[in-house]
Amino acid sequence: MKSTRQNAILELIQERNIETQEELADELRKRSFKVTQATVSRDIRELRLLKVLTHEGSYKYAAADKPENGLSERFHRIFSESVLSMAHAYNQIIIKTLPGSANVAAEMVDGLRWPEIIGTLAGDNTILLIVRQIDEVDVVLKRIDDMLR
Repeated sequence: MKSTRQNAILELIQERNIETQEELADELRKRSFKVTQATVSRDIRELRLLKVLTHEGSYKYAAADKPENGLSERFHRIFSESVLSMAHAYNQIIIKTLPGSANVAAEMVDGLRWPEIIGTLAGDNTILLIVRQIDEVDVVLKRIDDMLR
């Protein structure tokens, strides 16, 4: 439940300009999560969310990336907990995730900036990775598999 809620938080702050913990809690309740202000506060701390200035001059929550690989430790854990299976054909890799987790998992893959991956496309529970060349697919699959351990 915690992982699913935190996935939802990451999606919400990417989709909307969430300015306050109360606003974030309200949005989570709209998605059927039962949360308190203390729960939201703890999630914000664990996800290492920051308040950043928007173009309009207001502040919003955003995910803080660490310099190493451009990802937070939490983002990596959410990815590894969300992925259910992988398959490939030619230069395409399909990753199946828990429902509602594909966007966050795809964002994590995008953040890796692997030169072999030329693009990702995410639905609700499926990610499509396009790999530059067929002979690079096994390398990408191995790296993803290593991340899941």
